[in-house]
Amino acid sequence: MCLAVPGEVLEVFEGSSELERRARVRFGGVVREVSLACVPQAAVGEFVLVHVGLAIARIDAAEAARVFETLAELGELDATQPEAPGP
Repeated sequence: MCLAVPGEVLEVFEGSSELERRARVRFGGVVREVSLACVPQAAVGEFVLVHVGLAIARIDAAEAARVFETLAELGELDATQPEAPGP
């Protein structure tokens, strides 16, 4: 299963073409540089879904909050599961 994580665009770096646009994106307390090749219209203050360093969609703040809430719930659920036996 692949997972895309929402992040807030903090800064946009223009490239020589739309395919070369990049942004600094905050994921909670972590900031990473990502490609905006798939969402070149993304702007500072907006939220994007990022998968392996590539922003793949723009989302609103409410959707980003719902995703973070779901991820937190999954983390809590995972903490209640017993460890899998070793090989």
